[in-house]
Amino acid sequence: MTFTRTEVSALLTKHGLAPRRAFGQNFVVDANTVRKIARLADVRAGDFVLEIGAGLGSLTLALAETGAQIVAVEIDNGLVEVLRENTASLPNVEIIHGDAMQLDWQPLLSKSKHWHVVANLPYNLATPIVADILDGLSQVDHLLVMVQSEVADRLVAQVGSDAYGAVSVKINYWATAKIVGAVSASVFFPQPRVESALVDIRRRNEPGVTDVEASELFTLVRTGFAKRRKMLRRALAEVALPADFESAGVNPESRAEELDLAAWGRLCKVIKSRLAGSAQ
Repeated sequence: MTFTRTEVSALLTKHGLAPRRAFGQNFVVDANTVRKIARLADVRAGDFVLEIGAGLGSLTLALAETGAQIVAVEIDNGLVEVLRENTASLPNVEIIHGDAMQLDWQPLLSKSKHWHVVANLPYNLATPIVADILDGLSQVDHLLVMVQSEVADRLVAQVGSDAYGAVSVKINYWATAKIVGAVSASVFFPQPRVESALVDIRRRNEPGVTDVEASELFTLVRTGFAKRRKMLRRALAEVALPADFESAGVNPESRAEELDLAAWGRLCKVIKSRLAGSAQ
């Protein structure tokens, strides 16, 4: 079941609600798009699914039809009551009223060691939510997220591309990611000014580099990309010595977007080794 544009408008009016820009609320009102998302989510009976930003429940209902156990999270006080009404007859759907950036996820995810995340994420929260899930929720094996196209490009970007940045390195450390579909602005209510895309993210069995600490690697990467227009010998002047670049096989005149995950890993390992030796 999918709510049409007319039905969404009527539901909101009935409950005295309106789309809230602060929450980035744009509701999918196209049945084909909802079915496509549910299909690409690769969800089956017996699976566990965390849906972030469930809204009025169109996608929640489609996911529930698979027989999976759905935990649907919604932040909006008004919408969550409508969501509860729309899913009241579904025993495999649990509604959580809360902020995805603040929730304690561990109790919610305790039912299984393997979860899918399906989410229609607002522009300003998409990157931190995806990053936080990969960093902190090892139970999540798979994410299918709908984000604005610009964000999608950054999540899947490879070294050397204009979209490649610190988040691209982080995604590649934890997972493989690819864009699996485009979503037209015309399928949303209200209609946004930008296009969206579906990104499929699959957690690796082990990180992309295994001989460095994730927190240390990501700190170094963020430092490098904070001054991405500068050569690394300048951007990392406070943390890396000329000898570190040589030992890691990294050109100090490179810029951050020219280093792949392996190169960042080598540089991080060399710096840590030097600092450990100095401390002895």
